Amino acid sequence: MAFETLIVERPETAPGVALIRLNRPEALNALNSVLLTELGQALADAQNDDGVGCIVLTGSPRAFAAGADIKEMSEKSYAEMFKADFFTAQARAIETIRKPIIAAVAGYALGGGCELAMICDFILAADTAKFGQPEINLGVAPGIGGTQRLTRFVGKSKAMDMILTGRMMDAAEAERSGLVSRVFPADQLVDEALKVAAKIASQSPLAVAMNKELVNAAYETTLTTGVALERRLFHSLFAFDDQKEGMAAFVEKRKPAFKGS
Repeated sequence: MAFETLIVERPETAPGVALIRLNRPEALNALNSVLLTELGQALADAQNDDGVGCIVLTGSPRAFAAGADIKEMSEKSYAEMFKADFFTAQARAIETIRKPIIAAVAGYALGGGCELAMICDFILAADTAKFGQPEINLGVAPGIGGTQRLTRFVGKSKAMDMILTGRMMDAAEAERSGLVSRVFPADQLVDEALKVAAKIASQSPLAVAMNKELVNAAYETTLTTGVALERRLFHSLFAFDDQKEGMAAFVEKRKPAFKGS
């Protein structure tokens, strides 16, 4: 399927990986309704493709996404934003993807761009990356989860600092703060992200989906409830052929051949 604002690839060097590039260079990949709707469709396509085990989402060297499209919103009234439930459907379309999504961020990830990166399962950053929630400079607040996810990821003090001042966080600070998993030289970012994604795609898709669910549950549950859920899903994985194959391969000192069954 052809998209207006995205480039979707299946790199030969990364089996089982879908690479999605945001492609609005004239607007530094600002998130408008068309882009977000197309992104939801591209992710749904990857979710429904048994040949895809992991997704990499990236932008351009200059900008992952420099924010939401202000021109699209600036003249809207409260009634229009409320009736449209602006951002909700598009955000949920991304949040409900069960396969892992890696954000590979170079350049600016600001406002909605930072929020989009945080919706992904983890972030790999170029050493040129800059993160921020500068909505305060526009007289508004983040609208795609920025106040909630950033606070969970980096803590109240740093999140409050960034959100109330609108300042940017560079890649080194983002890694120290736990927002970013790893940092790479900018010219190596996408290749390294594809390597990570290919490693994930080589695992049992059943185990990958359950482990993603468990890590996400840690933010939504008490420790006791979370550990109980983990134990039940751990037990349940013994119902699958992939568990038998994985443990047999370990004992036999060979690579497992997972089939998702």
